[in-house]
Amino acid sequence: MTTTAQSVIIPTTPPDPNDGKRRKRPKVGGIHRGGRDAWLLVLPALIPVVLFSVYPLAQGILLGFTDAKAGLNQTVTFNGLDNYAQLLSNELFWNSFRIGLIWAFGVTILQFFCALGLALLLNLDLKLRWLARTLALVPWAMPPVIIAIMWRLMLNPTYGPINGFLRSIGLPGDINWLGDFSTALPAVIVVGVWAGMPQTTITLLAGLQNVSAELHEAAAIDGASTFRRFWHITLPSLRPVIVAITTLDLIWNFNSFALVYVLTAGGPGGQTMLPMLFAYNEAFRYGNFGYAAAMGNVMVIIIAAFLFFYLRSQARSRLS
Repeated sequence: MTTTAQSVIIPTTPPDPNDGKRRKRPKVGGIHRGGRDAWLLVLPALIPVVLFSVYPLAQGILLGFTDAKAGLNQTVTFNGLDNYAQLLSNELFWNSFRIGLIWAFGVTILQFFCALGLALLLNLDLKLRWLARTLALVPWAMPPVIIAIMWRLMLNPTYGPINGFLRSIGLPGDINWLGDFSTALPAVIVVGVWAGMPQTTITLLAGLQNVSAELHEAAAIDGASTFRRFWHITLPSLRPVIVAITTLDLIWNFNSFALVYVLTAGGPGGQTMLPMLFAYNEAFRYGNFGYAAAMGNVMVIIIAAFLFFYLRSQARSRLS
């Protein structure tokens, strides 16, 4: 018996020689068309950033290595690191730097604890919660100059309502809050906390609303107290938000100028002289633009260090 095997031939379509060419993106001048279109879309937003942020920053950095002064027809020469050598021995600047750190960390820490408490309260299912959340945003909607003027009136030693309240309850009511060496910086820190607390509150409130309710319910069923649930569930869930907002608050507070300038202008006796105020006076009161720019460069380095730790913490949180 003989078996005949027949091979079945399946017809195949011959490869198109132009298929590879179709898959390649057309190039214009060596650049993919998609990349060029992306740059065209980004360009309208990029030009103002370069003109109003990058270019002034570069000019300020270069100015810090010159002896530029105020006045017409002034000759500007490159003096290398002379400004920085002079800055190292300037005790007034480093004292303002110390005050700036006390201000920045003091405001940031108090802001965080007050904002966390307010955010926890606003996260509860209370009556008129919408009204309370709206009122919490009021300081955020006010310009720093208006806030400073309002608080100057409230802290006035003669007719301010704060001293008036102290007198009404039998306490000394003649305290010069912004003019006394011992109370000026604490008073300014309190104003800074009040002015900056809304954005921290709203950020923490948004984080609280993303905390899993099922975890709280399961922990409550297991007998965990309210504090233990807050410590072991709420805080760990808020960690990325806390790191982000406190780092940004620290940078913003260290850069603060308008609020303190209107409140005290650095007084009394330099007790509230922040680094930004010191550099401002050096530039626009004494006309030493190059020296003031060198101070600005030092502050840029400090802020860049804060920003580095912030970005690194954000990267770690994404990986985890």
